Order: sequence, then structure tokens, then C-alpha cells
Amino acid sequence: MRNQSEIRSIEAGFTLIELLIVMSVILILMTLAVPAMQKVNIKAHQTSAVQSLRVLSSAEGEYNGAYPQHGYACTLAQLGGNASAGPPTAEAAEIIGDDLVGGNKAGYTFTITCGGKATANNQDQYSSFSITAVPNAVGKSGVLGYCTDGDGLIRSDPKGGTNCTDLVQ
Repeated sequence: MRNQSEIRSIEAGFTLIELLIVMSVILILMTLAVPAMQKVNIKAHQTSAVQSLRVLSSAEGEYNGAYPQHGYACTLAQLGGNASAGPPTAEAAEIIGDDLVGGNKAGYTFTITCGGKATANNQDQYSSFSITAVPNAVGKSGVLGYCTDGDGLIRSDPKGGTNCTDLVQ
């Protein structure tokens, strides 16, 4: 015959059915939460890409003002640079941070393309630029591709490429 304390310890545990029900509820909640978290992550990457394009467009204006003999910078490295390496130069203007110099940030790849090249005194001068930001993995790191140029307006490509037609507000 069992005493009263043995009976209480047997009744205090969970049955296998109860544990399976709890695990099923947790699994259902996870299947609802994971896609929502992925959408939030994509939105954050896209917001970061738009902000980075604004920074890069502004940096191009600063570069053009500081180095008018060169016009606009044609690479991210020209806009970047290490302050401990010495004073800013046309090859490393130290205008943008290291997070953008590498060309990849928050699931997007950034590229600068120059146009309108003129040469004077053996010096190339570029009168225009365009900057693109495309997702590293369309649908996973971002959905939209983004573009901007000297007008400062940011446009998007709904297919994640560089055929930007839709104005971003």
C-alpha cells in the first residue's frame, strides 16, 4: 500500500499526451512567427539600403566639392579611407564609413558607376554617377533593388535588380 506522499509525487508529473500537446502548440506558434520575422528582417534590410544610398549620394556631393578636378568618385574606396593612414586624398577621401567601403551592408551589394568622363591635364574628371543597391539573395535579404544618381532621388526595382522605375518616398 502506498503512502500519501508517494501518490502526490506520481500525480505531479505530466503525461506523455500532455507533453505532446504542449510541443504541438509550440510548433504551431513557431510556424506562424518565423515568416513574420523574415518579413521584418527583409524590411529592415531594405530600409538600411535606402538610408545607405542617401549617405552615398550625399558623399558624392561632398567628394565633388572637395575634389572638383576629379568630379565624382567612381568607387566606394575613393569615398572611404582610413583616417589613421593620413589626410584625406582623392583616392581615399574618408567621407563614408568602413561598413560601406566593402560594398556589402545589411544584405545588399552597393555599386557606383561613373559617366560623363572628360580628361584635362592627364586627369580624368567624371560629371555624373549612379549608385545601385541590389539584394544579395532576392526574397531573402531583400525584395527590391534600389538606384540613385546625381538628382538624389531614390528609385526601386520590384524585381530586385537595377531597372529602377518606381520612386521611393
